[in-house]
Amino acid sequence: MAISDWPAHRRPRERLILEGAPALSDEELLAVFLRVGVQGKDAVTLGRELVHRFGSLHALFSASLDEFCAIHGLGAAKFAQLQAVMELARRAIEEQLKTGQTLGSPKAVKEYLRVILGGKTHESFHVLFLDVKNRLIDAKELFRGTLTHTSVYPREVVKEALARNAASVMLAHNHPSGTPEPSESDLLLTRALMQALALVDVRILDHFVVAGHQVHSFAEHGQL
Repeated sequence: MAISDWPAHRRPRERLILEGAPALSDEELLAVFLRVGVQGKDAVTLGRELVHRFGSLHALFSASLDEFCAIHGLGAAKFAQLQAVMELARRAIEEQLKTGQTLGSPKAVKEYLRVILGGKTHESFHVLFLDVKNRLIDAKELFRGTLTHTSVYPREVVKEALARNAASVMLAHNHPSGTPEPSESDLLLTRALMQALALVDVRILDHFVVAGHQVHSFAEHGQL
């Protein structure tokens, strides 16, 4: 039976409008995004198969074009739509953080970093620049590739911090195929950056390591 033949109170789109998006399951939200299913499968069934195939929403959102298009009924157009939705979500969160929200607690930063770093397949090093009231001035990816204390240049971080008149910074990088626990190289890098930034009176409030949906905070673990 097609979704259009379902009772109105069961249709995902109608439920979303009446009850709000949080009321829907993962597969129902995917059904709203997909709009239609494929022959023999409605959009909810297809959404359920997507979650099962990839194992999680995070894995689905991180899928490559080839992995995504390997699913019958999906293609480059849907992949592009999904990537656009994800990028809009990233930009919306960053925009909200720049409106003056204080980042004194790691919680808001972790949510932001899960969105911008959790799905990346390459290593990426970001710096969040804060003012004297711990409000976000800017967030920028400074380095990508294999990140070690020799490939992330402290002078570049110092230069970017001074250019924004930042009072403090938060560092973040990802482990695309590992765990969020910092390596010895991560610890050495953090110490080198702390020493360099201290010379220009800029504090490091935290360093986060993101691995999928997990985020490790140096500050919370006494590693700063």
